[in-house]
Amino acid sequence: MVVGKVTDECPVAVSVELLWKVVFTGDVSIFTKACVGLVDAVEVDGDGGPGSVTTMKLNPAVGDAKVFKTRLLSRDAAARVVKSELVVEGGELAGQMKSQVSEVKVVPAGEAACVVHMTVEYERVDGAPLPPADEAMIVQGYLSLIKKVEEYLVAHPGKFA
Repeated sequence: MVVGKVTDECPVAVSVELLWKVVFTGDVSIFTKACVGLVDAVEVDGDGGPGSVTTMKLNPAVGDAKVFKTRLLSRDAAARVVKSELVVEGGELAGQMKSQVSEVKVVPAGEAACVVHMTVEYERVDGAPLPPADEAMIVQGYLSLIKKVEEYLVAHPGKFA
């Protein structure tokens, strides 16, 4: 049962192909380079396909969050859609969230631009919806990674082309 659903989108000043390659193909070495200062390390448990668990170790500058784990549910390269679920293991989050599923769709918006559409569905342990500010914070957390990659790619044109 889904209690809450949050959607947002953000324009990105790089091509859909390049953003997809760096963020969503499963090549963690490229993603880690592009997220320097935000993500310190990325580990994948599995073959990178559905069922694989990705662990991101966040930089202390990010704040209280130290580790972020997701399980890949599906990746459709033709449609440029990725769906994953947050792996809730202990800590403060386990006391609050029963489940959280995110879907990211990347659509072209010109030759060197795209738009990232983000949807997060969640269910809390207590069954109540999150306050709007907390919902916004969840989506912005995901989109901040996209914006960090965009910043890196714009500053280093051709590096991953």
